[in-house]
Amino acid sequence: MVDTTPFIRAVDHFADRLRAAPQSRLQRGAAAEALALARELARRTQLVEEPGTEPREMPDAGMFAAADQITVAGHDFALVLKSDEEVAEAARLVEEARERAGV
Repeated sequence: MVDTTPFIRAVDHFADRLRAAPQSRLQRGAAAEALALARELARRTQLVEEPGTEPREMPDAGMFAAADQITVAGHDFALVLKSDEEVAEAARLVEEARERAGV
């Protein structure tokens, strides 16, 4: 089994930063960036778990749910990662999204 710790740490760090962010920062795009990441992670998970089916889009549950959405999607995605390279790429996706979100 692959060690997904670096990816999980990145996801949890991003979620913690979102939870601590002021509403104004969430409104200026941090929550939208988090939702986009959560949707991408959920899409990738579904492609592995349900090949050949059209992935369903994670709904927008509002800016205050964005941290929870990336946590759930990230932890689900961690379960389907199969190599250290996939873990590193997933962690990069999270770090890039966090930087774009400005948190």
